[in-house]
Amino acid sequence: MIKQLVPHEFCLKCQGCCRFKQADSVWSPCLLDEEIQALLDKKGIPIASLSIDRRIQPIANPNGADFICPFLDSLDNRCRIYNMRPFECQLYPFLINLRNDKVLLTVDLNCPYVSEKINSQEAKDYISYLSVYLNSQEQLEMFKDNPQIIQAYEEVREVAELRLPHEIK
Repeated sequence: MIKQLVPHEFCLKCQGCCRFKQADSVWSPCLLDEEIQALLDKKGIPIASLSIDRRIQPIANPNGADFICPFLDSLDNRCRIYNMRPFECQLYPFLINLRNDKVLLTVDLNCPYVSEKINSQEAKDYISYLSVYLNSQEQLEMFKDNPQIIQAYEEVREVAELRLPHEIK
């Protein structure tokens, strides 16, 4: 599990992430191969929750006109698979981004907690932690085996360049 920057209590009060404007949103988390298998092995997870391009498939929000993660309980804002949530969900509001042939660690400043704290020492320390973690040998192997999680997100802020081997990009 990735150490978290945003306190759990803050996330439960916010209704920002796990919600999408479109059913085929680039913001819908991509899954690692082993996460797909783990979700399929878990009882009660419908195959329709996963898209052909290895993403969590958002569903119509029963409380609005947008879409939500099928694992989000919209009544209490809790994740039904929190203890086995995917890598990208653990990482968010930070994202692995491909831009101009560089792999970057970026952050979505739509997260109100991070938007407020991005220039704090706490955030700088966390970004340093993530950079070391994501550049570890284990994570470099994960990126090599799962290049689908390196996406091209728009409207995010660069915070660090990852030193991934050229063959991964």
